[in-house]
Amino acid sequence: MDRSEIAFFDVETTVPKRGERFAILEFGSILVCPKKLTELRSYTTLVQPADLSLISTLSVRCNGISRHDVVLAPLFSDIADTVYDILHGRIWAGHNILRFDCARIREAFAEIGRQPPEPKGAIDSLALLTQRFGRRAGDMKMATLASYFGLGKQTHRSLDDVRMNLEVLKYCATVLFLESSLPDVLVDKSVSPTETTSLRRHLRASSSSGEDNTLITPFTLPSIGENSVAQPDPFNMTFLRNEMASDNNLQLDTLMEEEENQPSDTVVVSANTSDREGFLSPDAISLSNIRAVLVPLYHGSQLMRLKLLHGDSSPLQLYCSCLKIRFGISGKFLDNSGRRRLNFVVDLNPRLCSILEACDSNAQKVSVDSGSSSDWNTVVSPVKGIPTEISGDAARYAIEVHQRESGGDTQKLIFSNPSAEELETLLKQGSVVDAFLSLEPYDYQQKAGVRLVAKKLVMHS
Repeated sequence: MDRSEIAFFDVETTVPKRGERFAILEFGSILVCPKKLTELRSYTTLVQPADLSLISTLSVRCNGISRHDVVLAPLFSDIADTVYDILHGRIWAGHNILRFDCARIREAFAEIGRQPPEPKGAIDSLALLTQRFGRRAGDMKMATLASYFGLGKQTHRSLDDVRMNLEVLKYCATVLFLESSLPDVLVDKSVSPTETTSLRRHLRASSSSGEDNTLITPFTLPSIGENSVAQPDPFNMTFLRNEMASDNNLQLDTLMEEEENQPSDTVVVSANTSDREGFLSPDAISLSNIRAVLVPLYHGSQLMRLKLLHGDSSPLQLYCSCLKIRFGISGKFLDNSGRRRLNFVVDLNPRLCSILEACDSNAQKVSVDSGSSSDWNTVVSPVKGIPTEISGDAARYAIEVHQRESGGDTQKLIFSNPSAEELETLLKQGSVVDAFLSLEPYDYQQKAGVRLVAKKLVMHS
């Protein structure tokens, strides 16, 4: 069966309260000929959520879909076959689909116990246009781009939105084609890619306010599936399943296999071994050598991500000894999928603060210069935690926990990925730890920053 068409699709959902999951209220799609960019056929339907109480006043204000509108609509299980047939094996396209719509589709299929459709490729117009078209229209929201080209007002209804998405892409492509043909005539050199934005004004205001919150910072514990080095192909939906909290992930199976290969007897590690290889103490870091660079999202990709380096090519990772925990493990905050965000807060010394502020400064500049319009969250803040997703229902975290004995040796305390409850027992207020930390830039849902992720902790007796 020929599945060469591009499937543009969009979902409208509820706006969940804390602890709630998204519920799909409408699905809309068009199949587009990739050679002529013409619409071949369309499909749209309202969807009745299993729990109508999820449709709040805020949800209605967002997309206009009320409980009355969906009370007679089919459940997602009733349309699952149709949605699967439209999406599976085709190229997927949409605005911000890699971050939002793809995840909602996977969740909806998981809730009815079915395997989700898989694409053979993906086109996210938000990422594509941010890189190629830039912010000449203002921000990169679909409504802003449509207004810029005089395409009317966005309705926030699925079928209307995907058709508008296709038209916006056509207009942007035409402008870029014309500019590439006559760059000296058509390209407006008076507009700089780094022109002043509300974000830049916000950064200036923050730097001149005189506020000093450099005594404490939140640490994030990585859930299973995270890694700061490798980026899987975004066409692989396993990547999308794990990406919702961060841009830095590994396949779950790989981590589980590594854990299974750990010896079952007690592991004793000398404090003087090469455990710290790749991790630098604060005193060994030169502020002038801290660099933020753009690297491909994955091998061969034209999409870019931020990475922090020390020197020319070494990833910036820290080994910080004798950190005192000011606030123990907190898991009371949930993400939009209802999963726990786990973080703790420690006292910091001035040297570590200066390193983190240098990371922020460098990463902010590259982020803004690259065209991001996301609001920047600083690393060092009073008690604000940085969220970490938990994959699946098993709340396990990909972190090693050791204890330092009086003789200097360290012994592994937990022999499998610890649960939130185990970490809460260990990481209490007043505890002292040595921490192996990774600094990982992120840019997600108009929020950007650098998160500090604990890869390994050594508890002091």
